[in-house]
Amino acid sequence: MLQNLPKRVKVVVGIPSYNNAETISFVSETAAEGIFEYFGSDGLIVNADGGSKDGTKEVFMKTETKNVPKIAYDYIGLPGKGSAMLSVIELAKNLDAKAIVFLDSDLKSVRPWWIERLTGPIMKGLSDYVTPYYVRHKYDGTITNQVCYPLVTSLFGQAVRQPIGGDFGVGKNMIDVYLKTASSVAKTDVARFGIDIWMTTNAILNSNKKVYQAALGAKVHDPKDPGADLSPMFKQVVGTLFDIIVDSVSKWKDIDSIEEAPIYGEIPQVAVEPININIENLKKQLLEGLKNEETKRLANDHLETIMEKKKLPLQTWVDILFNALIEYSKNKDKKLVESLVPLYFGRVADFAELTKDMNEVEAEKVIRDQIKVFKNKKVELMKKL
Repeated sequence: MLQNLPKRVKVVVGIPSYNNAETISFVSETAAEGIFEYFGSDGLIVNADGGSKDGTKEVFMKTETKNVPKIAYDYIGLPGKGSAMLSVIELAKNLDAKAIVFLDSDLKSVRPWWIERLTGPIMKGLSDYVTPYYVRHKYDGTITNQVCYPLVTSLFGQAVRQPIGGDFGVGKNMIDVYLKTASSVAKTDVARFGIDIWMTTNAILNSNKKVYQAALGAKVHDPKDPGADLSPMFKQVVGTLFDIIVDSVSKWKDIDSIEEAPIYGEIPQVAVEPININIENLKKQLLEGLKNEETKRLANDHLETIMEKKKLPLQTWVDILFNALIEYSKNKDKKLVESLVPLYFGRVADFAELTKDMNEVEAEKVIRDQIKVFKNKKVELMKKL
């Protein structure tokens, strides 16, 4: 499989997949155009697949990628996005690549210039890690908006708007950092959906350069209804983030300011695809979840108000989230993170109601303003961790 590969390449584009036969051709074709245009075809496109049953790898290998070489394989390890991405990082190291670009396999909005945006800050020596900066619908990215973005920004002091965006640029220095700890996380949730938050927080905490954000326009992909299928993702992402926060207290406890991560490139003016959100379903899942003793206990003094309102206002959510984090630091019990899921649904319900008549710009201001409430809780957290 590896015999025909070039000995070295400048850029590796990694596309993790599982049953993405319908969309992977477009992503790989576009990646090839980007490598051709910005790297003179000095690259490799890698499809790390999780044993797809729909012929994803075969579709990928038949795709026209100009003279850019490509390779597809089934990765080894726990089934999950993280295992796929770690295998690409290892391959890129062996090929002495200067940068890796990761692209989601269900992307419909990727363009050739994304390759330059996600690698530009790395090739220019400005950064070791580039996150995506999208224009998104107000109801897309609810785990990002209600947990990852405000927690990462308020605790680690770098405002990275899409820390789990899925499309990233990774430089040589971070390739080495990730590979040093890859074996220790290979059997954790980092091997699944925890990978994005693990990579981003590692870059914030361990790179001596700033994390950059690549202005990519809209992210159009197969969207997820927050109440329907985000529960496993929440457990894996938030569990991984909690682990990192608890394990790296000494690195972030003295950070008091918040810096905006620089945006690379002009932000394109684009329309976003509407996303439906079922508020009643979210409320129903909240009330259903509150039958669980552990969830009820996490709600604590707020239980009565939550039951009455069938949603969680911001301050209530922040109190519960930080208390859960403090408790998690004592035993790292993943069941605790799982018990937060219904309360998270209640938080999303409140945000959806609050912003239902707002446009994206107005809703974005609400999301950014939440940071202050998270930041105010940091002092209390410091005393108890």
